[in-house]
Amino acid sequence: MTAPLVDIRNVSHRFGQLAVLKDVSLRIEPGSYTILLGPSGSGKTTLLSILGGFVTPSQGKVYIRGEDCTSVPPARRPTTTVFQDYALFPHMSVGGNVGFGLRMQGVDGATRAARAREALALVDLAAAFDKKPHQLSGGQRQRVALARALVIEPAVLLLDEPLGALDLKLRRQMQDELKAIQKRVGTAFIHVTHDQEEAMALADHCVVMNDGRIEDEGPPERVYARPSTRFAATFMGESTILSGTVAEAKGGTATVATPIGSVCVPGAAQAGAQIALAIRPEHLVLGANEGGVGLGMAKISDVVFQGSFKRVLATSTVDAALRFIAKAPASATVQTGDTVAISCQAGDMILLAN
Repeated sequence: MTAPLVDIRNVSHRFGQLAVLKDVSLRIEPGSYTILLGPSGSGKTTLLSILGGFVTPSQGKVYIRGEDCTSVPPARRPTTTVFQDYALFPHMSVGGNVGFGLRMQGVDGATRAARAREALALVDLAAAFDKKPHQLSGGQRQRVALARALVIEPAVLLLDEPLGALDLKLRRQMQDELKAIQKRVGTAFIHVTHDQEEAMALADHCVVMNDGRIEDEGPPERVYARPSTRFAATFMGESTILSGTVAEAKGGTATVATPIGSVCVPGAAQAGAQIALAIRPEHLVLGANEGGVGLGMAKISDVVFQGSFKRVLATSTVDAALRFIAKAPASATVQTGDTVAISCQAGDMILLAN
C-alpha cells in the first residue's frame, strides 16, 4: 500500500473545557478531492485549521508527505488555505495578490509576474492581472484567491467554505470550475462545507463529521447509497427513518418489528437489537407497488414542486411520529390532504444501528 499524502493520527483538540475533536484519524490520498462535511460545531473547520498549521492539536499527530507537521507553522508546511472571505489585499493589483506568496519566498519580480499570469490563466482570469479586487465580481475574487493559493504549488490545498458567500447560480458554476481546476493541476484539495449537494458534486472522498468525530467516509456514492450511521443517513441527503427491533435474523435477512408492522430486509443484525431502517426519498413509492414492502397508509401534508420532481411530505396514519419524505415525478397528481399507500423495495432499505 502506498503512503497517504496526509495522515491524521488520533487527533483530539479542546478549546478550554470544550472538546471539539475526539480521536480523529484520517488518510488523504494524492490527487484526491476530499470534502469535510458536517453541521456547525462538528469539528470540520478545526480539523482544517490543524491541517493548515493555524491550530496545534491537543493530542495526536499530522503527517504530510510522511513528515511530522503537527507543530510546523503555516508558512513552512506544504499547504495553502483559501478562506471564505478571500482575504485579498485591496490596495494591491490582482497580479500582486496572486504573486504575494512568491514574494514572501523571495522569488524575483519578473518570475513572480510570469507565474502569477500563468496561475490567473489557469482560472480563466488572465485579463485581470492589472485590476484591483474591487473591480471584480464575487466569483472572480474567489478565483483570484484560488490562483494565489495554487501559484506556490502546494501539496495540499485547503478550502474553508470557499463558495459560501456566492449566490446559488454562481456557486454551482464555481463547483464545476473547482473540480475542473483540481483535475488539471492534480493537487489534493481538502474542502470544508455544510452543503450536502456541494459535497456530492465535488468530492471523490467524502468525510461526514458530527460532534468532533468522523461518522462515515468514502466515495460520495457509497456514503449516500449505504451510509454507515443514522446521522450520515440524515445529513448526507434526506431519509425516512423507521425504528424497530430485530425479531429474527438468519440467512442474511433480518425481520424487524416496527410500529407499522413487521418488515423483512437484507442485512446482518442480531435478534433483539434496536435498529433503524433508512429509506431515501427516491426509493419511496406513493400508491400500490406489487412486490414491494408495504409501509402502510399516509396522509400528505406538503407537496413542493422542485422542477424535475415533487418533494412530498406525508405522515403515517398508524404512527404519527413516522414522517415520509418522497420524491414523486413532476407529473404526479398528488396534493396536500390525500391519503396514499406507501411502499418501497426491501433492497432499498438501509439497516443501521439505532
